[in-house]
Amino acid sequence: MNTVIETVGLKRSYQGFDAVRGIDFTVARGELFALLGTNGAGKTSTLELLEGQATPTGGTVRVLGHDPFRDRASVRHRMGVMLQEGGLPPELTVLETVRMWAGCTTGARPLDEALALTNLSDRGAVRVKQLSGGERRRLDLALALLGRPEVLFLDEPTTGLDAQSRQDTWELIRELKQQGTTVLLTTHYLEEAEQLADRLAIMHQGLIATTGRVADVVAERPARISFRLPQDRLLGELPPLPAMGVTRHETVGGTVRLETGDLQRTATELLTWAHHTGVTLHGLDARSASLEEAFMEIAKGLDHEETR
Repeated sequence: MNTVIETVGLKRSYQGFDAVRGIDFTVARGELFALLGTNGAGKTSTLELLEGQATPTGGTVRVLGHDPFRDRASVRHRMGVMLQEGGLPPELTVLETVRMWAGCTTGARPLDEALALTNLSDRGAVRVKQLSGGERRRLDLALALLGRPEVLFLDEPTTGLDAQSRQDTWELIRELKQQGTTVLLTTHYLEEAEQLADRLAIMHQGLIATTGRVADVVAERPARISFRLPQDRLLGELPPLPAMGVTRHETVGGTVRLETGDLQRTATELLTWAHHTGVTLHGLDARSASLEEAFMEIAKGLDHEETR
């Protein structure tokens, strides 16, 4: 079975509020799929339906071929879930917490292995209430991995982690994916999605605004080039901008800003012109679009449409 997660027309409402308004997506076996969105976009509500914590108001959801709520006994032991808040007993030590969790987990991996995976081996005797926020997140991840899950749901897994711990967690997630684990991730760190995701979806007000490979989503946005011309030079002296592939331009405070769908072509023609005319382009900066730019443009664009 290649498709591990599938939603069709998925909806979820709370007392008349439509948190999820009909979304469709699939996740293949061994794929890492990132679900992004602004606050209140419906990410966590969607994740709870996938995890079998609630039933949809409309549409269908399948995980490993089963309804995760109605067929819970068939699918739950094959899933790992890391919630935004673990709610663990504060007086238990880390080792006691993992031992308790292992007692409720089918085919649990050895306790020391689970702690080693998340760099908590030296924190086993520490009470949960004494852990830092980042250490608690690592403990939440250790518990999610106890059952060697086929499908792993991670809700904001690196919130509160320092830079090194975040990198370590990314590497662990990559290793799990290489071993065949299917991962669905929500995150507010767009760099995290860029680094880890095979595909992603960006949600906004309960709907999916765009979905696809990270490179494809980013490629839908224009690249940018900016520079300052010498005072004795005018923008009109450049070759015709449309012929260079420029789709939009502006001059702000003496800085020329160009947008283009073909960064290599535009940059090459701009630099060739500068070379032949002996012009120095001060403060030259050329860059492709980023996922952050795509995310912000989608969010702002949809908000603008809804207020028109």
